[in-house]
Amino acid sequence: MATKSALLGSSLAKKYWMALTGLFLCTFLIIHLLGNLTLLGNPEDARVAFNEYTIFMTSFPLIKIVSYVLYFSILFHAVDGVLILTKENRNARPVKYAYSKPERNSIWASRNMGVLGTAIFVFIVLHMGNFWFKYKFTEIGLSPEGVPDMYGIVVASFKEGWYSAVYVLAMIALGFHLWHGFESAFQTLGLNHPKYTPMIKMAGRTFSVVIAVLFAIIPIYIFINL
Repeated sequence: MATKSALLGSSLAKKYWMALTGLFLCTFLIIHLLGNLTLLGNPEDARVAFNEYTIFMTSFPLIKIVSYVLYFSILFHAVDGVLILTKENRNARPVKYAYSKPERNSIWASRNMGVLGTAIFVFIVLHMGNFWFKYKFTEIGLSPEGVPDMYGIVVASFKEGWYSAVYVLAMIALGFHLWHGFESAFQTLGLNHPKYTPMIKMAGRTFSVVIAVLFAIIPIYIFINL
């Protein structure tokens, strides 16, 4: 008997929702990256631009509604993806074949999606506690423009070597997760017609590398230059 989902009873529905929430999170990554790239500018300009981005993302009504969808997507992806799908895959073959060599039939990322997803989820909790929680529930200093200085919080965090290192490692994990997950989502949704499979694979791998590298550059730049 198939393992019941914590959120959805149907295994097929669960996998469709996994794919849809995954692609939604990919869209969020692009928006989040565009905002974070403002941190790479001249410090004075970067402070103004990033603080304006932060205010917009936390006050614009439509964005606030989408943020709740985002929180649900993250939780759903973590619960059903890591805790349920990984368990089902393990139970599907309780006894390993004596001469099985999975590396010949699948890439490393696809065999370790549970581990990668867990690492990313732990990082998200740490990341939100360090930034989102402080912004929402604590008093932070004001910028020269008289607005909450989230730029100062981010820079101070990335100046801590351990946090920048954790951030970069999390982005590496994210890159591997996307490397397999992007293509897998299209496959689950039935959008991987053989005619388009090479294009989808190339787009997914390009996306995973670009997203991971650009996110990782930000803490490295701040740690070295500011």
